[in-house]
Amino acid sequence: MKFFRLLQPALASLLLLSLGGCANKGKAEREYGGVSDSDSVNGTAINGLGTPLPERQEGVSFLGSNVDHTRFSAIHFAFDSYTIGSEERGKIERVADFMQTASSTIVLAGFTDERGTPEYNRGLGERRAQAVRAALISAGGNASRLQTVSFGSEMPVDSGASESAWSKNRRTEFGVVR
Repeated sequence: MKFFRLLQPALASLLLLSLGGCANKGKAEREYGGVSDSDSVNGTAINGLGTPLPERQEGVSFLGSNVDHTRFSAIHFAFDSYTIGSEERGKIERVADFMQTASSTIVLAGFTDERGTPEYNRGLGERRAQAVRAALISAGGNASRLQTVSFGSEMPVDSGASESAWSKNRRTEFGVVR
């Protein structure tokens, strides 16, 4: 009996952690309509925003040496959001204009800050990249030349543990394949 009393705090902590994960999952499903990145409509893969996903192109990688990461400024997001703010729209327009004159593929890489589980952050990073993709398509970008990837909280711009650092890490970056 004494053994179970010693285990009780650990079991209570475990229960709270598992409930916290369920709360995040339910919130994500409510906010994102319950559509996952692997869902399809009439056999066409769609992202969480309902736009068709292009086929992955062989040899296209955000981290490749043939990718220019400096051409465009990153799109930044509010905490736990994939909504593109009005102050970021000019960046979208610049990339869409570039796509009208160049034939390059653009890789959109979504990132988050360190808060949240790795799975949640990967999903949020993907939704951020997909939101930028949808905005680019709406602005005239060619959907077949846009690829997305999520790194979640990997590769932070600022490794600090403050709101200032976290705000820099909540982003989608553009990689122009040369």
